[in-house]
Amino acid sequence: MSNGRFIALACLVGIALVAGSMFVTNEYYVFAAYFVLQYVVLATAWNILGGYVGYVNFGTTAFLAIGLYSAAALNKWLDLPIPVLILIAGVLCGGVGLAMGYLTIRLRGVYFTIATLALSVVVQTFITNWDYVGGSRGIYIMRPSEVPVFGSYVAYLFFLMTVLAVAAVVTARVIERSTFGFGLAAIRDDEIAAAASGVPVLRLKLVAAAISGALMGMAGAPLPFYLTYVEPTSSFSLAYTVNSVAMPLVGGTTSWLGPVIGAVLLGTMQQAMTVLISSSVNLLVVGVLLVIFVIAAPNGILGLIRSMGGKKPDPETNPLAAMLVAEKRSGQ
Repeated sequence: MSNGRFIALACLVGIALVAGSMFVTNEYYVFAAYFVLQYVVLATAWNILGGYVGYVNFGTTAFLAIGLYSAAALNKWLDLPIPVLILIAGVLCGGVGLAMGYLTIRLRGVYFTIATLALSVVVQTFITNWDYVGGSRGIYIMRPSEVPVFGSYVAYLFFLMTVLAVAAVVTARVIERSTFGFGLAAIRDDEIAAAASGVPVLRLKLVAAAISGALMGMAGAPLPFYLTYVEPTSSFSLAYTVNSVAMPLVGGTTSWLGPVIGAVLLGTMQQAMTVLISSSVNLLVVGVLLVIFVIAAPNGILGLIRSMGGKKPDPETNPLAAMLVAEKRSGQ
């Protein structure tokens, strides 16, 4: 399928989701679907750097929170429309991703992972002490109850998140089928060989880090308007980091489709468990599934499907497995 047809198909799916949400009478289902779509964006964004390049990023909450709090601060200061705030958050987080990449992308394996984790700690410390957005107390966001055309403000935010999800998936798919994507795959398979073959390794990794960071920040920008109250503890929740890593790994990291499958599957399951059991068991179940897939199905659900067709799976296409293999080789 050509990129043009895929974009048209993705837009039709997005339109169908928005149209279907208008017939839902129970607002909780729209609320749950919003978070599933948010995880589609986060998982897809993570996979651009973690899956396509093989650099495991544990700094999801840093980019999400930067997008979230930049939107909250600019709304308090200038009262800008949400689409403008989303674009600003994307530019800001893309710049942070580029800067982070320039400072840390030369690191490999667990060293890069630790550096991204440290970024989250730094950003959380800064926001906790930023009085303009409430610091550790948090901040309330005032929003209108209704907007033109959409009626409910929740329906309007769901529409925006649907647009972001479609844009993220289209971006990932276009990257995957482009020369840029082939270069990223070469880096993932063997970075030294890719550099020796003339692939501009550093430049491609920086661009991937910027795109990944921008999409994560854009996913966080509408969140304060959806929740109406945000504070550092929930904004830097471990759930965002774990899910953004687990969803691509469960679905499959070598294709744009894997993060979508993982996000829809795990996101829906977590929303159902929150209602039927308790939200406290979400991370436990996700953690167990992550361990199972890393050990038993390192290529995720897509890998299982391909193996049924006779294609032998390659464990090293899993970023976590590849990182452990690289560490083992370097220690020998």
